[in-house]
Amino acid sequence: MARPRPEPVQVVKQRRDAALKALVEAVPYISFLGITFDRRGDELTAVLNYDERLIGNPLLPALHGGATAAFLEVTAIITLGWSQLWPQVESGSIALDDLTAGNLPRLPKTIDMSVDYLRSGLPRDAYARARISRSGRRYASVHVSAWQDQHDKLFAQATGHFLMPRPPQA
Repeated sequence: MARPRPEPVQVVKQRRDAALKALVEAVPYISFLGITFDRRGDELTAVLNYDERLIGNPLLPALHGGATAAFLEVTAIITLGWSQLWPQVESGSIALDDLTAGNLPRLPKTIDMSVDYLRSGLPRDAYARARISRSGRRYASVHVSAWQDQHDKLFAQATGHFLMPRPPQA
């Protein structure tokens, strides 16, 4: 009995990228802030692309604390959403046409977020990665680290707790 031939790598990458794009576009605030996501396998790196309007203190100049906190929160929410969406995309249980039509799973809701500002955010691109500490049926805990030039020199970090969406009833 012959095994089915695996899909070409490019087709799989396109499906994953389209699913991530649909997830990110479902939150208009992400494009307002200029945040993009770089996907390598199932790992996401968020990029806060520098924009002059993100500066809070023009004398330093430094990124606004609210923009930094929003960047960290968005990174956590999209990472949690992606962790739920990734297996469904891989298994084929969610059709790509459904995702691009806006039929996305619901995103987690923030319960609380604690942000640590470790140093001033410089006027340049910033990067962040979220690590899911715990993810259950109802609750998730996420830690996010943000850096600019050097991954080991964080300028902010956050811990957030999220209410996970209920799975759709069959």
